[in-house]
Amino acid sequence: MYLPPQFNDKDLVHARTLVREHPFASVISNDDEGFPFVSHLPLHLVADEEPWRLLGHCARANPHWRYLQARPRALVSFLGPHAYLSPKVYPDLARVPTWNYLAVHCTVEATLIEAPDAKDRLLKQLIGDHEPPYAEQWRGLDPTLAQKMLAGIVAFELCVTGVQCKLKLNQHRPESHAAMLAMYESGNADERALAGWMHRLGMTGSGAA
Repeated sequence: MYLPPQFNDKDLVHARTLVREHPFASVISNDDEGFPFVSHLPLHLVADEEPWRLLGHCARANPHWRYLQARPRALVSFLGPHAYLSPKVYPDLARVPTWNYLAVHCTVEATLIEAPDAKDRLLKQLIGDHEPPYAEQWRGLDPTLAQKMLAGIVAFELCVTGVQCKLKLNQHRPESHAAMLAMYESGNADERALAGWMHRLGMTGSGAA
């Protein structure tokens, strides 16, 4: 992605936080004709050691797993909070509107997971991310039904070989920070989330870098 130096965040803690708070990803690779193919999927991040790994699955009817099998190198994009920024945050009028956003891109190498017990473990990790109480219901399913459901998906592990983290928050315009923070703090959920990131980065008012 286009990554001007003022928005290029090198802190992997920030990237990890964004991925875990916004796990619904766009997995992007090429189909058999060389055209980009995108699947929108929740992914589980394993970041307790390097390289990071992303775990997920798609329906067996989705051809994307075949593309990942044939061409394992892919791109995974995570989009965090984003919002419009009005030029009224500046002290002068010679400004234009823009859009602020947080995003993480991961270059990955895909490996398919076919063993039923391995797929079961992967599903339990996703359940733990999004609805831990459902784990008991999943364990209580009739084994024949559970095996049928597992056969209907293709699981995969994405080994992360590169990470880009873009925090576009007007860092290079400190004269806008105080008004921008006040506007975002009183806004919608995405705007309030961006305000939280401004606090995290120390962008709290006049003189902030």
